[in-house]
Amino acid sequence: MIHRHVFHNGRLLPIEEVRLSPGQSGVLSGWGLFTTLRVAEGVPFAFERHWKRLAKDAVRTHCPFPFDENETRARLCDVLHANSVKDGTARIYVINNQRSFWTSEEQFPVADLLIYSGGLPGYREPARIAIREQGRHAASPLAGVKVTSWLLNVWNLYEAQQGGYDEVLLLNERGEAAECTTANIFCVRDGRVSTPPLASGCLEGITRSVLLEVGATAGVPVEERTLLPDDLYAADEVFISSTNRSLLGVGEIAGQKFSSAPGPVTRKLEEVFRVYIANYVAAHSAAAARK
Repeated sequence: MIHRHVFHNGRLLPIEEVRLSPGQSGVLSGWGLFTTLRVAEGVPFAFERHWKRLAKDAVRTHCPFPFDENETRARLCDVLHANSVKDGTARIYVINNQRSFWTSEEQFPVADLLIYSGGLPGYREPARIAIREQGRHAASPLAGVKVTSWLLNVWNLYEAQQGGYDEVLLLNERGEAAECTTANIFCVRDGRVSTPPLASGCLEGITRSVLLEVGATAGVPVEERTLLPDDLYAADEVFISSTNRSLLGVGEIAGQKFSSAPGPVTRKLEEVFRVYIANYVAAHSAAAARK
């Protein structure tokens, strides 16, 4: 659930006073960007990585992005402080206000900046995952961009949940594994950890990027590799990663069950990731205290 205080276009407001106009073309057409951050001990984890991805996606989508990184981080911290968030999540939205036929006479900035926070959702582990063919279009020029037009994801997730699943693995037009609706996917075979490459159409997830960097420190290097459903079915372990879930063991994919979930390699990587978060929090808490 969204917390009470929200930042919108220069103002920190109670949520009931935040207004998005029906004349904002970016709201109605889904022309906007967002990112979800993990908040640990009051610190927005990996903010720099999230910001870099937002800025890159803004270029790809031609979405105005007239915002300063340090100023936005400060406003995010204002939201976390106002809502007394120690452990939870936060979202940053950028909504394009390019004028179109369906606009109003109101004066809008070129893009809205919206920041809010919430708690941590609960998840079942091990997770059960369905499969959706043609769920990702890897050849799309916007493949891997985290945009506000999120219908394909929520629709696929809803259908999977109706079948008793927790998530759904989206295959691209070549039949390759891409990602889940809100998570990247990994498999472990003979100690080798693999995740689909960006060319599969998957999102460049923040947790995914960290695991690709730090896996070797746990003695389990993580590599990008094209994966087919049969590669996942034959795996010793499968797990998914996301901002809200960190690493979550998978116990079933479309009827194929895994006896150990989370398995030993998943747990090892999860511990390395936990240490990485702790070190990040310590470094940024110390930096904040010096200011």
